[in-house]
Amino acid sequence: MSTTTTTPPARPDARALLNKVPEVTLWFWVIKILCTTVGESFADYVNETLGFGLTNTTILFTVVFVVVLGAQLRAPRYVPGLYWLTVVVVSVTGTLYTDILTDQLAVPLWISSAVFSALLAVVFGIWYARERTLSIHSIVTLPREAFYWLAVLVTFALGTATGDWTLTLTGWGAGTSILLPATLIAITVVGWRMGGNAVLCFWVAYILTRPLGANIGDFLASPRDPQDLTAGLGLGTLGTSLVFLGAILATVVYLTVSKVDVIGSGSTATPAVTDAHRRLGRERAVLALFGVVAVGTAGLLTYTDSQPHASALDDAPAPSCSAGNAPTDDAAAHQLLVQRFPAADVTTFATLTKDIRTAVDAGDARAAGTAATALESAWDKRADALTATDCQAWTYVDQRIDPVLSSVRAHRPEQATEDAALTRLARTLGG
Repeated sequence: MSTTTTTPPARPDARALLNKVPEVTLWFWVIKILCTTVGESFADYVNETLGFGLTNTTILFTVVFVVVLGAQLRAPRYVPGLYWLTVVVVSVTGTLYTDILTDQLAVPLWISSAVFSALLAVVFGIWYARERTLSIHSIVTLPREAFYWLAVLVTFALGTATGDWTLTLTGWGAGTSILLPATLIAITVVGWRMGGNAVLCFWVAYILTRPLGANIGDFLASPRDPQDLTAGLGLGTLGTSLVFLGAILATVVYLTVSKVDVIGSGSTATPAVTDAHRRLGRERAVLALFGVVAVGTAGLLTYTDSQPHASALDDAPAPSCSAGNAPTDDAAAHQLLVQRFPAADVTTFATLTKDIRTAVDAGDARAAGTAATALESAWDKRADALTATDCQAWTYVDQRIDPVLSSVRAHRPEQATEDAALTRLARTLGG
């Protein structure tokens, strides 16, 4: 969708530039989703597969973001390669900030969503109060560009929080989870075509493309499951990253050569619609439509949350083990762990499980979430080494850890469910 609308001319400013962002065409949305998908999958690859860890990955991409954004701000005009590189990096960075709040600080996703929504409202409020427009067709001064990139960063963090919260509420798998943001984007496009406020429709779609791109990335990277065709395509995080980086590169080369997304020098201010009353009526009708859709979406999420399910965030399939015999019960699994795994590892996992139990018994959901994250991090850090030692034993324990994480992180934790999951895990670890 295009954000073409009546905007005031830029204030005279010695720092005035050619427009620093691309025209909003179909190409814009295609490459935006590509960037979001590769941002999600590449961050997961660096964090998990390469073993950098969440904190180190966040620091790394924050530094890269500062460098790339600095180059983008210094550019005198829109440069496709530099602009979309900035979008990829800000996509990863915004996502990681939300992950830090959720996984490291145990901040509930509904709180993250509310905080980032309020922060985005503040950014837009200050931006509009200063510049009298939020249209991206008016990014012709350094202050406006700074507001633009700050808003983009917050939209990625917000999209991550709301997207992950939706997965927690619904328990949907990677394939099914694509449908909700795709449907909401389609409704937004219909609203724009009906005469809705172009700037509002643009930013709503911009936020929604983040969970859409991330869910597409998860679907492509998740292992195949013959029993569930929506589970994933099994490309892995590296494979997904390479495919989408190639697609982004090809698209950027095309845009650079064709210049089909370059905003002309006269595009920053377009003629006003003559029938202002009619336009205002359509905008209000579309706004009412969005309100109905928001209420309907909230109702859907409330219903799905009331149904029994495990969080999709903690439901990744364990690796397939082609050799060896799987333990038949918790006692057999414990004996295998003692024989095969380093004693220090088993002790660490058992201690962290006791920490979760202590927090659950005390009714401290925040402490339980923090302890669960510590267990998950310790387990993931040793995953490659332990899988190589005994894949069957690793898989058995992994299938005991997942229910613990799901029950502790549930939107409404139930102590009976937490107790049952913790008891099974403790028996396996010998605690």
